[in-house]
Amino acid sequence: MLHGSLGGGIGRKEGMEIDFKLLFLKVQTIHVRISHSLLPLLLILDGLGLGVSLACPVCYLPVDQAIASMPSSPSESPVLHNLTYVHDENPIKTEPHGGSDFGGYPSLKQRNDSFDIKESMVVHCGFVKGSKPGHQTGFDFDKSDLAELQQFHEIIVASAIFGNYDLIQQPRNISEEAKRNVPFYMFIDEETEAYMKNRSMLDSSKRVGLWRIIVIHNVPYSDARRNGKVPKLLLHRIFPNIRYSIWIDGKLQLVVDPYQILERFLWRQNANFAISRHYRRFDVFVEAEANKAAGKYDNSSIDAQVDFYRTEGLTPYSEAKLPIISDVPEGCVLIKEHIPITNLFTCLWFNEVDRFTSRDQLSFGIVRDKIMAKVDWHINMFLDCERRNFVIQAYHRDLLEHMPPPVAVIRRPPALPNIITRGRNQGKKIPRHGRDRRSGSRRHHKASAGNRESNIF
Repeated sequence: MLHGSLGGGIGRKEGMEIDFKLLFLKVQTIHVRISHSLLPLLLILDGLGLGVSLACPVCYLPVDQAIASMPSSPSESPVLHNLTYVHDENPIKTEPHGGSDFGGYPSLKQRNDSFDIKESMVVHCGFVKGSKPGHQTGFDFDKSDLAELQQFHEIIVASAIFGNYDLIQQPRNISEEAKRNVPFYMFIDEETEAYMKNRSMLDSSKRVGLWRIIVIHNVPYSDARRNGKVPKLLLHRIFPNIRYSIWIDGKLQLVVDPYQILERFLWRQNANFAISRHYRRFDVFVEAEANKAAGKYDNSSIDAQVDFYRTEGLTPYSEAKLPIISDVPEGCVLIKEHIPITNLFTCLWFNEVDRFTSRDQLSFGIVRDKIMAKVDWHINMFLDCERRNFVIQAYHRDLLEHMPPPVAVIRRPPALPNIITRGRNQGKKIPRHGRDRRSGSRRHHKASAGNRESNIF
């Protein structure tokens, strides 16, 4: 039994005990009941890619106070202090599993060994070819960009658009301090670059608003979604000299200052990795079925991945996992301090995406649990409504282009009432039919406007 108090103005009497396990299960039960009652609508919205846009209040420090809260030294990396990466110019596939030349085809034994946390480790982590990431490795950068990516930065913000799938969203509410000191990097492939140049959105400056554009050549995968996982999970390989990173998917618009986000979700929580939990699902098996129902990936590959995890001991989520509150993230935002243990986590998470499906929500939990079984380390899985407070989701480009134009709603000003001024109109009668005609006209306009408004949805 744990002692504690509930927020939101609900307190406790002195000596009162709260069973947080019971509380959590009741909240989850309410959550599940609500989800099931709204399931038909939610599935329709989910299938359209619209989601359910709900945000909750988040308390941020002022920017200057957030900056003052930045730790002066890196967090301690438990057990693991020296992490290096496999280099192999001629990777060979030796087992009938997934994988790629870019990832190096790690064997199952190598995969298992990578979860045995030691002080020094060498693991597969993409970019197995070439002298350094982005130079003849696949996922290659322009020479002019390679030097910039090696520079030291306290903080970066990064995103990506591949397959010309999204429109660039400009960050808002960014402090002058962040504009000066926090670079914003947007990775795009050649298809997206061509689209932007044809519409005069990109010139030789390689800048679009706050975003510094990095063009990727020789992408390693035919699937744009899988290519997007390279910068998302391997930023520490692309930027070897940074302390903190905030990753946001290309469909998102950042609307809170990076310093405030880091203070709220890392520094204040004494955490070095933060990600929001899924807004509706917290069980990998349920998530897998939802992915299949929505056609997110071919069903046989999803089944094979989940069956493999089941043989490794993955079980449906239950209270036995507390204080872990979810096995499924809403993985469109990653907030990370770059230290050996978090770099290992994203390496091994990427290896699962490379080996199995690109649906990273399915592989997050197994990688997290295997590392946590070996070392004293945790992830801050915050509420997804808190994530929706600092990023806004836009529509994908193809959906925007096929949307009908917005319906114009013409609102007529209400007719002025008849004002009878004492003296001037006294004794004069206003014809009844005139009043009726004006009144009926007003009712007609209101009803018409109401009908037009009701059809907009």
